[in-house]
Amino acid sequence: MLQKSQTSNSELEDILSYFDGSMPDAASELKFTNPFELIVAVVLSAQCTDKRVNMVTPALFAAYSDAFAMSKASVEDILRYVSSVSYPNSKAAHISALSKKLVSDFGGEVPHTMEELTTLPGVGRKTANVVLAVAFGKPAMPVDTHVFRVSHRLGLVPPAANTPAKVEEILTKRIPAEILSKAHHWLLLHGRYTCTARNPKCEGCGLKNSCINFTRTHSVLVKLGCTSTKPK
Repeated sequence: MLQKSQTSNSELEDILSYFDGSMPDAASELKFTNPFELIVAVVLSAQCTDKRVNMVTPALFAAYSDAFAMSKASVEDILRYVSSVSYPNSKAAHISALSKKLVSDFGGEVPHTMEELTTLPGVGRKTANVVLAVAFGKPAMPVDTHVFRVSHRLGLVPPAANTPAKVEEILTKRIPAEILSKAHHWLLLHGRYTCTARNPKCEGCGLKNSCINFTRTHSVLVKLGCTSTKPK
């Protein structure tokens, strides 16, 4: 018998309702006070933990509080503050260059559109979506490794959605615009703390009855005789 690979719309509604009840105040864990600080923090967070980024940004922003100040700093100056994050040399260079472009092209302000944001050095679609969703409250679905993994495990997207762009497109169509940005945080935080890449905490997960991956894995274990219990 073919196994199910994607949730129905009613199942999706149940999953979103669960998240809304369990994480009503879900938000970014990056610390920032304005769009410029956010975009810098997101650039720094690539392949790095939010915890580590939050350790370096207070001193960085105390020294360079806006795009004008940061644009006057050398890459070496910025590097001194961000040396403990992953890929510090390239990130310092990106932050320097994007600050200069913000000053020269946007009057020092972070732009509000995908098209403009992705002209900034070091800013790809995911980073731009984070800025749109978090800084400006626009409907957006940034797809990072957590969102990608959880979307597939829960069956929110089909197996053929094998790129972040495809996952973003499908989630944007399936999830109502008014909760799309919050749904990004739900999926990200669920992936970060429960549905982890290694050793996911399935037994303690409130979504395991709705999870296609859990059902599939449990079915295989039953066939192999590794368990005699049914999903609870």
